[in-house]
Amino acid sequence: MDNLKPVSEVDITRAIIKKATDDWLELAESDVIIVGAGPSGLIAAKILAENGLKTVIFERRLSFGGGIGGGGMLFHKLVIQDPASDILKEVGCRLEKISEGFYTTDTAEMIAKLSASVMDAGAKMILGITVDDVMFDINPLRITGAVIQWVSVIMSGIHVDPLCVASKALVDATGHDAEILAVASRKNPDLNLLTLGEKSMNSKIGEELIIEKTGKVFPGLYATGMAVGTLYNTPRMGPIFGGMLLSGKKVAEEIIKDLKR
Repeated sequence: MDNLKPVSEVDITRAIIKKATDDWLELAESDVIIVGAGPSGLIAAKILAENGLKTVIFERRLSFGGGIGGGGMLFHKLVIQDPASDILKEVGCRLEKISEGFYTTDTAEMIAKLSASVMDAGAKMILGITVDDVMFDINPLRITGAVIQWVSVIMSGIHVDPLCVASKALVDATGHDAEILAVASRKNPDLNLLTLGEKSMNSKIGEELIIEKTGKVFPGLYATGMAVGTLYNTPRMGPIFGGMLLSGKKVAEEIIKDLKR
């Protein structure tokens, strides 16, 4: 039997702190910050990183996938349709055909394959981080980054000042709560943002409108996925994820166009 290389406790500590700090120093000025590691945030990060933009996802949970894992009422399947199915095929996710252009897939496989593709593309994903506020500049008015804090600090209820990460594009991919849009609206009324909340269920209309309205909300600030629905009062659509994936693709393409002008 092979013996493990002996490593001291102090060496473990030094290695973790050194390498984590190296990452944070690099990410302190990022091209794109995506808040939320759900389906739209994941596919956006993959495309952005593949196009050479320094991209980081901040996720408040110690896991990723957002609403994917819950499937439909905790059944471990969800629905995907053409042409969004091509995105899952590209990352190696197996689809089960139900009818022409209409498929189901396994929730755990979709999470694993999408997340692996994000990291393979070169994007970073940092878990246990919440975005507490936004940074902004004036003349012209623009969102310039994220104010971040450890989720554990928030849960403890103690006062600890946050730190900031600068970005050229900040993406709200936080889902139904639209947390970034909500805090930006509340603290900066001059942005003229109003989060209306989502409408009741209508899958067909909801899917179409999410894709249509995805994109820039304000200079430096973008919305994707169900955050779009909360901002524009569009219908929710339940466990069908084509709109989520195409929304993530659309926001990435818009950011690439804006930043590479």
